[in-house]
Amino acid sequence: MQYRTLGRTGVQVSSLALGAMNFGAIGRTTQDEATAVVDAALEAGINLIDTADIYSGGESEEMVGRAIAGRRDDIVLATKAGMPMGDERNHRGASRRWLVTELDNSLRRLGVDHVDLYQIHRWDPSAADEETLSALTDLQRAGKIRYFGSSTFPAYRLVQAEWAARAGRLSRYVTEQPSYSILQRGIETDVLPVTEEYGLGVLVWSPLASGWLSGAIREGRDITTSRSTFMPDRFDITVPANRARLDAVERLAEVADEAGLTMIQLALGFVTAHPAVTSAIIGPRTLDHLRSQLAAADTVLSADVLDAIDEVVAPGTDLAPHEKFDTPPALLDPSLRRR
Repeated sequence: MQYRTLGRTGVQVSSLALGAMNFGAIGRTTQDEATAVVDAALEAGINLIDTADIYSGGESEEMVGRAIAGRRDDIVLATKAGMPMGDERNHRGASRRWLVTELDNSLRRLGVDHVDLYQIHRWDPSAADEETLSALTDLQRAGKIRYFGSSTFPAYRLVQAEWAARAGRLSRYVTEQPSYSILQRGIETDVLPVTEEYGLGVLVWSPLASGWLSGAIREGRDITTSRSTFMPDRFDITVPANRARLDAVERLAEVADEAGLTMIQLALGFVTAHPAVTSAIIGPRTLDHLRSQLAAADTVLSADVLDAIDEVVAPGTDLAPHEKFDTPPALLDPSLRRR
């Protein structure tokens, strides 16, 4: 396992991080299964665990808390808030009111008195940067969080938050958590240059592109991955974007074979090769999934392999741009772009 400094914090984290989204109802995992995955991940050298309040309605946090009991101080523990936690309109977002309340809920579910990294799950257009940053700074000073970060923020919002923190003499975001894979490279054009400019650590999610790069999806095979069962539109190969992904996967499989690598090693080795990336978040549902991903912990891709990947998917290209989660609101709501 490789270790890297998390932004400017001085904290050392593993280049692979354990994502807990599949713990609980989403991944249909039991507590024993989740604990076994955590045990194996820690034994392999992973020291960063990432979860969120919304994952299975808080069940993931509860399972993580039980799994790490007695060894909390050996783990860099991260969670997130901001996505809707029910129908009540104020039980979401990045307001002071909600973040103060929901952090206490997360701490209770996790069974800890603080988290190392508290992340805003999505940019909240209704909350001013000063509102959010001042609340997070106060929570940090209260000892309930050590650091805080953002997740899936557009590049310009990262810049705005940096300037708001400076103007208000508030603590800054220390990390960004974007989606990044061989098939979704759009953040190379703007987000990653901004994180490098401001010294943010980068924890990338979906490095296997929701299973497209797992090796299980190939031409001529039925797509039966767990993700495809509840997101069928993203795997319907009659959709042009999905057809493009499948074509790219076939070419990438040739690159992997020639390099003597699995598709998982190729995919994880690619994202961790970028100098702006700190860790790739893997989200195994089973021990077998975890073991196949841990095999990529030492993978270092040669320049020839990286060049071959660039030939398949050009730098800065998203093969499925409609699946991005950082689209500015004005592109989604016509009323915001009309006088």
